[in-house]
Amino acid sequence: MQRRCRDKMFLEVASNFKCNISNSSTNIAKETNCSVTFATYCVCELPLSAVAVVAVSWKEKKSECEISSHMEMEEDKRERGQERKMGKSLQSHGQMGHTQMNKEDDNKKKMDEELVHLRREIGLLPAVSFIMGTVVGSGIFIAPKGVLMNSGSVELSLLVWGLCGVLSLFGALCYAELGTTFTKSGGHFTYLLETLGPLPAFLRLWVEFLFIRPAATSLVSLAFGRYVVEPFFAPCAAPTMLIKLVSILGVTFLVAVNCWSVRMASHIQVSLTFIKMFALVLIIIPGIIALVKGKTENFQNGFEFESLTLDRLPLAIYNGLYAYSGWFYLNFVTEEVKNPNRNIPLAIILSMVTVTVLYVLVNVAYYTMLAPTELLLSDAVAVTFATCALQGLDSVIPVLVALSCLGTLNGGIFVSPRMLFVGAREGYWPQIFSTIHIRRHTPLPALLLMYPLMVIMLISGDISQLISLTSFSRWFFIALATLGMLIHRYRFPLHPRPFKVPLVVAVTFTAVSFFIVGLSLYSDLWNTGCSCVVTLSGVPVYYMTVYHFCLPLTWRRIFNYCSKQLQILLEVAQQEVKTC
Repeated sequence: MQRRCRDKMFLEVASNFKCNISNSSTNIAKETNCSVTFATYCVCELPLSAVAVVAVSWKEKKSECEISSHMEMEEDKRERGQERKMGKSLQSHGQMGHTQMNKEDDNKKKMDEELVHLRREIGLLPAVSFIMGTVVGSGIFIAPKGVLMNSGSVELSLLVWGLCGVLSLFGALCYAELGTTFTKSGGHFTYLLETLGPLPAFLRLWVEFLFIRPAATSLVSLAFGRYVVEPFFAPCAAPTMLIKLVSILGVTFLVAVNCWSVRMASHIQVSLTFIKMFALVLIIIPGIIALVKGKTENFQNGFEFESLTLDRLPLAIYNGLYAYSGWFYLNFVTEEVKNPNRNIPLAIILSMVTVTVLYVLVNVAYYTMLAPTELLLSDAVAVTFATCALQGLDSVIPVLVALSCLGTLNGGIFVSPRMLFVGAREGYWPQIFSTIHIRRHTPLPALLLMYPLMVIMLISGDISQLISLTSFSRWFFIALATLGMLIHRYRFPLHPRPFKVPLVVAVTFTAVSFFIVGLSLYSDLWNTGCSCVVTLSGVPVYYMTVYHFCLPLTWRRIFNYCSKQLQILLEVAQQEVKTC
């Protein structure tokens, strides 16, 4: 009788939650105080005989179904014992209550650890490391050539480097306000969704998945492969296919690490960041020493403004901004940052000021030791510099640069899937992207489904085209996000903002960003035009799949079947705890 009563209670609760299958197991478990495994069998309507094999842990219930004669006898004995030992009862009860509270806290902690959700595991040092580790990468080692070529002189190129650093700092401060105002992860997508609406947010997801992340990854990984392979073939040119093969291996390794553990990826990022700082200091010291000794012949010509043309200026700025790109990556993982209201602004300010100073000093060292013609002829500026200035360490620099590129790759691969994860969670991207591995707690589908596009872009991409292709769309949506921040300030002046950037900084950054985007259409019409076309191709996709879901029924069934099979194969589930 008691067993039938329990089974009837389970079936009643299961039927109440049939409307929401994804959460019914957890709800039934909470309602009936049973294990989630048992409740899952009830939801799936398995026969009760199949449920009997499951080990179910029951707590005592105050209902008629759960009271037996044996329990009544034990209760009477306990009461008589308490009467005989009344003097010790208060102390005993206090200890029992304390023990019971500890057990409940332990059970709650254990349950929280077993739930599927993203953990807050990024403190201040990992946050600074993620920004500096993604900013300082291949850019400082390959972009000086593009900045010098498009600016026309050494002094103007140094000015471009400084201005790009200030502009990146302004943008980072704007994103610090956005990150503390809107506490969800997702970066650009979240801020566009909250301030300008769903269409711009969806288009940012569209271009991120199709070409921004694959192109950015290909760009850095090709630099990684070049610095790994070229020392073995010097002074001859390294085989292109071998460079791409090594690049693919680097990307594959980092995707595997990020699928395996958030903590491992974080530790790798911190370690590689310190290696990057060592590499930059190793370049700066001999250059500054030579400059102090009077080696200034490459700085004699001054600012040659006649060599600067309007069509080349945006390209020089784009190359400089590419070297600074990555300052917004921490906003992609806001839900995984400890104390985000403090750590996000502090990490952004510390990292960007440090990077700007280091970049200017590195370029001063380059121009001190290398003539402009030597720098323009070099595809690996750091290697050329090491050959000239660090004769005993010329074999070490390529290794340090390769590890620096690896750190940038790791940062980008870590944060970018989080934007697709949040987009899917909000209903603007396929739901399979919003699932998390049930044991590793990583966004496994988002990582794995981006990997093929990265490899395809890596095999077919060219560095100069990749920079122009990604820079236009990336900076266009950054400008839209900061414009949305200004609009949100005007519309909701009382909305809490733990960190608020000065208005002049936000307006200046937004205006300069739109100006650079407009000039790029004039200076490189083909690549920016292709970027525009791919971006706008997401508009009909948005109206067909999000605004009005009008896909044929057969397509929907195929898509749902594939999503279900992937979820089973990858062992992933929806997030069970709200982390924002």
